[in-house]
Amino acid sequence: MMQKVIDSHFHFWRQQDLPWLTGPMVPRIFGPYESLRRDYSIEEFLADLAGSGIQKAVYVQANWAKDRFEDEVAWVQKTAEETGWPHAIVGYADMTVDDVRSQLDRLKRYRLVRGVRMQLHWHETPEYRFAPSASQILDPRVRKNVGRLKDYGFSFDLQIFPNQMRDGARLIEENPETDFILQHTGMLTDLSAETTAAWRSGLCQLAALPNLYSKLSAFGTFVHRNDPALIAYIVDNAITIFGSERLMFGSNFPIEKLWTGHSALMQAHRDAVAKHGELNEANIFWNTAARVYRI
Repeated sequence: MMQKVIDSHFHFWRQQDLPWLTGPMVPRIFGPYESLRRDYSIEEFLADLAGSGIQKAVYVQANWAKDRFEDEVAWVQKTAEETGWPHAIVGYADMTVDDVRSQLDRLKRYRLVRGVRMQLHWHETPEYRFAPSASQILDPRVRKNVGRLKDYGFSFDLQIFPNQMRDGARLIEENPETDFILQHTGMLTDLSAETTAAWRSGLCQLAALPNLYSKLSAFGTFVHRNDPALIAYIVDNAITIFGSERLMFGSNFPIEKLWTGHSALMQAHRDAVAKHGELNEANIFWNTAARVYRI
């Protein structure tokens, strides 16, 4: 019997709503993306995942214009009411403002919102950067606003590189009542000895904090392919460091569609997890996401 799956990280969109899909092409962390400069509907997503065992999914914000953060959530909520998908929403809120609570108040009105993501990742390689600096994660306004999430029952999807994990651990430790979900298992950029050592060390530091979870997702970001050996390497390390009860699968579709199909991606993840046994499979593909995102 096929293991049932929650996809904890996917997007869909109308091209017109995303500045990065309508304006000039700019370097992105996942490389050339011409084929994404179009609508990607919930119907296409459901067609992509047909036969995969995915029964529920979590939508993660897709970088609409900042002042349209509520429009994004409203549109996704309406889609869910019309189609039954998705089953939870991670919206956007600007953590750099003086007081984010007015934004959180607006998001709280939508029943599927479970948390927010503001991408804080910064890297020495210019095309990998999103945040204006590596230290934005410890900006006093960011820290104060993240501290307000607990009053709303919202989680925070944390996207950082290994060189930011020490600061990330500090932010997480300051907010023990808030669940943090590490995006893409810390975004391993390559398999050099130096890079993997820093990555494992950072993950171990984060794993000491019980309110930190991690997504097994987006492993094709830097290699631009579906690489079963790389997926297995990251899964093996993540299970050793975190334990499967703190890990969840995410497809990162349609970004991964740049270089692979959904069935091949799903099979590579199933193969990587299968050798760890049924309990770990159940945690990674269902239990963790169901608990953290309350679906």
